[in-house]
Amino acid sequence: MRRALELAAEAETAGDVPVGAVFVSGDVVVEAQNERERRADPTAHAEMLAIAEASRRIGAWRLGEATLYVSKEPCVMCAGAIVAARISRLVYGASDPKGGAAGSVIDVFGSAAVHHRVQVIGGVLEQESARQLRDFFVARRPRRGGRVVDGTRLESGQT
Repeated sequence: MRRALELAAEAETAGDVPVGAVFVSGDVVVEAQNERERRADPTAHAEMLAIAEASRRIGAWRLGEATLYVSKEPCVMCAGAIVAARISRLVYGASDPKGGAAGSVIDVFGSAAVHHRVQVIGGVLEQESARQLRDFFVARRPRRGGRVVDGTRLESGQT
């Protein structure tokens, strides 16, 4: 998970949301980070890139006895890909209260409609991951009700 957090920091430096992923299966290790902005591709999430590269290296779409470490709870797209790839274990850091698909908003992995069971372990290095994400978004989004003028944050009612 620490490596996933390092990859997330690299994504942030490159202008992407700080999310990193590390896929481990035997001697195959794949590292990825969010690249949506760099690739102008809405599917270029760290998890998707790691799964695609792992499939290429292994030569199969069934990834089986593998663990995917991700710094943030996966979204629905990524959760679906984890199930489709038959990955056996997901370990993630921070929960995603707006779009998490491992139980925060919905639970793809616990759904009776899902044909493959994934062991899910959340909250690993959660504070570090959550802080990294929070700092990223605070630095890029003005607070609601306020605005930034000449580098100064103004609250509602200020001119």
